[in-house]
Amino acid sequence: MRKPLAAALTIAALAIGLAGCGSGTSGGQTLSPASAGTSTPCPTTTPTVAKPAQFHAPKVTVARSAYTMKIAIACKGTIAIAMNAAKTPATVNSFAFLAAHHWFDNTPCHRLTTSGIFVLQCGDPTGTGTGGPGYTIPDENLTGAKYPAGTVAMANTGQPHTGGSQFFLVYKNTSLPPQYTPFGRVTSGMGILQSIAAAGSDNSNGAGDGHPVKPVVISSLTVTKG
Repeated sequence: MRKPLAAALTIAALAIGLAGCGSGTSGGQTLSPASAGTSTPCPTTTPTVAKPAQFHAPKVTVARSAYTMKIAIACKGTIAIAMNAAKTPATVNSFAFLAAHHWFDNTPCHRLTTSGIFVLQCGDPTGTGTGGPGYTIPDENLTGAKYPAGTVAMANTGQPHTGGSQFFLVYKNTSLPPQYTPFGRVTSGMGILQSIAAAGSDNSNGAGDGHPVKPVVISSLTVTKG
């Protein structure tokens, strides 16, 4: 079951959603993470991972300092994001952990909204909007949270502390309630986001909300200190 991102195009009805995040936690870490391969230069189909690796929540070990996340989008280029580990340590730690397991590599950005709110949502290897890493992380940095263009924040089920791996990148100023952990900002690659948005959504979830018309594939995602 997929929680609608925008069942109706009014701000009151909009939610950056996912369903089932954190469900299916295994008794321990699985032996093999999701495929770490890279996609073709210009993908014509959307790769998915039917059963992504599931983990227990990792211990928070990141320093309370600057981190950089780089998302290489096949055929598009690389989006760089400055991450705020001082205010969102659990979130940054989770991305660093999953990136070290190549969990995001060769996975889709499964949702694009082009009306009401303006975001690209990624981080679900299954491509269904229901996938997660087997654990959830706490909400962070919500006091006074806003979502201008360039914000990178966590998706959730609509309930507190239900973020997992799914996140969204804001390509145009967007109004949302302070319910989605903002953990970073785009420092380069906004043109990539805007070109993806310009290609449009297939409206499979309603007008202005659905899958990107052209496949958007994360070739690799890395997190480094500094």
